[in-house]
Amino acid sequence: MKLYALCDADMLRYRGVDLLSFAERAKVLGAEILQYRNKHADIATVKTDLIALRRVWESFLVINDHYELATFCDGVHIGQEDLYAIDPDPIRAIKILKMAIGEDKIIGLSTHNSDEIKIANTLDLHYIGLGAYRATSTKLEAKVLGDKLDEIAALSNHPVAVIGGVKLEDSFNYVTYKVIGSGLL
Repeated sequence: MKLYALCDADMLRYRGVDLLSFAERAKVLGAEILQYRNKHADIATVKTDLIALRRVWESFLVINDHYELATFCDGVHIGQEDLYAIDPDPIRAIKILKMAIGEDKIIGLSTHNSDEIKIANTLDLHYIGLGAYRATSTKLEAKVLGDKLDEIAALSNHPVAVIGGVKLEDSFNYVTYKVIGSGLL
C-alpha cells in the first residue's frame, strides 16, 4: 500500500510545523503523492506555497480545490461540492475541469459512500479519495465508515486513497493509498 501525504496548512499552523519540514518528513516516509490543502489563504499565498513545495517535492504534487493553480503542480483533488459547482452533470464537469487544467494533469475526487463511487466509476478520474475511515479533527462533519470502508472501496473502478483518521499502521484490502496528514508529524 502506498502513502499519500495530505499537507493541510491550517493543521500545520496549529501544530507549529513548517510547510517544507512536513514535505521532507513525507519524503522520508516514502509518500508518493503530496496534496496541498489551504482553505483559508488567499490565492497568492497558495501559489507561493505550491512553488516552494515544487522545489523540494519531486513526486506527484496535487492541489486541493484550486484548479486554477494546476500549472504549478501535477494535478487537482476536488470534493463533491466542487465537482457539482463546475457543472450539475458530473461527466460534463470533469470534461470542463480537464479543459481548464490540461489533459496531462491527474484528477482525484472525494467520495463518501457507494452511491458517490458508482458515479465516480463513470468519470475519467485517476483516483478517488474515500472516507472518513475514523473520526478526525479536520473534518468534524465527516461520516465515519470504519470497517465498512474496505467493502465500499471494492466497488471502485479507480485506485482508492483512504482518508480520515488513517494511521501508518492501518491495512486495507482494496485501497491503493493511505492518506496521512497530521499522523506524519
